[in-house]
Amino acid sequence: MPTFIYKAATSTGMVVRNRVEAGSKQSLIRILKNNDLMPISIEQVAYSSKHKNTKKRNIKDIEEIMNNVNTTQIRAKKEMSTKEKINMYLSKTEPITSRDLVIFTQNFYLLKKANFNNIHALRTIINSTENITFKGILEDILAGVEAGENMYTTMEYYSDVFPYIYVNMIKVGELSGSLSNSLEQAVKYLDSSAKITKKLKNILIPNIVQFVFLIIMLVVGTLVAIPAIQNVYDEFESTATLPPVTIWFQGVMNGLIEYWYIPTGIIIAIVAGILFYINTPKGKYNFDYFKYKMPIFGQLIFALDFSRLMKAMLLNLKNGMRIQESLEISKNVVQNYVMLSIIETSLNNIIIGESWIEPFERSGLAKSMITEMLKIGMQTDLPEMMDKLVEYMEIDIDNIIQKIIKVLPEVTYLIVGVVLIFFVLVVLAPCIEVYMGGFLFESAGISI
Repeated sequence: MPTFIYKAATSTGMVVRNRVEAGSKQSLIRILKNNDLMPISIEQVAYSSKHKNTKKRNIKDIEEIMNNVNTTQIRAKKEMSTKEKINMYLSKTEPITSRDLVIFTQNFYLLKKANFNNIHALRTIINSTENITFKGILEDILAGVEAGENMYTTMEYYSDVFPYIYVNMIKVGELSGSLSNSLEQAVKYLDSSAKITKKLKNILIPNIVQFVFLIIMLVVGTLVAIPAIQNVYDEFESTATLPPVTIWFQGVMNGLIEYWYIPTGIIIAIVAGILFYINTPKGKYNFDYFKYKMPIFGQLIFALDFSRLMKAMLLNLKNGMRIQESLEISKNVVQNYVMLSIIETSLNNIIIGESWIEPFERSGLAKSMITEMLKIGMQTDLPEMMDKLVEYMEIDIDNIIQKIIKVLPEVTYLIVGVVLIFFVLVVLAPCIEVYMGGFLFESAGISI
């Protein structure tokens, strides 16, 4: 078993340096992180005769090391250098973005096209990677490759960095000997996902900001504006009282503020009930079905899930897999229980000799254009037709996003308008009534 010398930092900032035996650098990194040790450096060493009597620590000894972290022995060790502290801080705080993954994939693809082997390509990319966190993950992947493992086996461990469909692409490429083609497909997939994400952010962020502004306005109106209005009444020694709608609103808000624990408890109970329900098998299915049927965004969510499924199937089919095997593997890119249920039904249909497309058609979620293209593909060339289907899905997703861009602001403006009208009646109307003596409202036949 290989022997390594590692240097790692504890949560208190102390440096621990030890010699251990481990199956690979990759497995050692995992063990260290699981024991709240941040790796600083790991070096594989070869024992010579002069070290034959040196006690070699087994990987199990790490737990013992952690139990002794606060001992005098550990505290006596020198503290980290400034550079090491900076590196450790950055490694903890620097997030891995989709751009980091895109750049890695693009560079890896270009190096593979230039006939670099995996080890050489990874080393080259690692040396030019600025994100310390991502660099550590790539070093972990490199350690696995050097130990004879496939890249995808280590990528599966970092599922929060590498999406399943991405790992599946790498897996298919490595096992089929066409890694360059898989990397090219991965670049296209990441680019498409990044564009969709950007468009959705541009839609959602402005609307979320508007809703936050509405909440702030209501709170300010209750806590500041309405008491100020009462002071205006008192200043003008008006015998009139606040309008009924203002009094009602003030009473509701004051009640919510005074007895805050009641609505808070109700909200917590409702949220807890919903969370409990959606974590049951039936609840998960119904909640995922609601996602597909949700106004405005339902079509988009289904289109994205189905597009991911088709892309994964297409890659597998192009590498010689049968439909059943391709569908079985590709279903892992989908997390929606409704879609998974449809896929399972489709797999059962294949076993009994029926159409695998029919469950998608019967669900009523897939557009007839999609199912008809798949049917034609089964009669002609399925991979070629699915290639065209993927292109169609990209256009369809873009059209749905454009529809959302058009509809969502209109809905937002409607809500904002209603709230503003209510706010005017509650806050501004009393002020106008005091200053104008109710003349405008009486002449218009309006009673506030």
